[in-house]
Amino acid sequence: MIEYKTKGTCSKNIQFELKDGKISHVKFKDGCDGNLKALSIMAEGMDAEELVKKLKGVDCDGRGTSCGDQLARAVEQQLAK
Repeated sequence: MIEYKTKGTCSKNIQFELKDGKISHVKFKDGCDGNLKALSIMAEGMDAEELVKKLKGVDCDGRGTSCGDQLARAVEQQLAK
């Protein structure tokens, strides 16, 4: 399980698995419960590079980031390793 400490969002961290280029078991700590449950369901089984393309740069209320953007950054960081 990969854990990523978020920055600039209501959620405090994200946990997920990345195996064979696919995302699974996404869990957010804190944040907008319903939206983050939906985001987690939508990310399940998604190609990691596709997730980054779709979610990187999504902004929440002028914060310059969002929970989706933070997930994309976390995944991108893992792909770079």
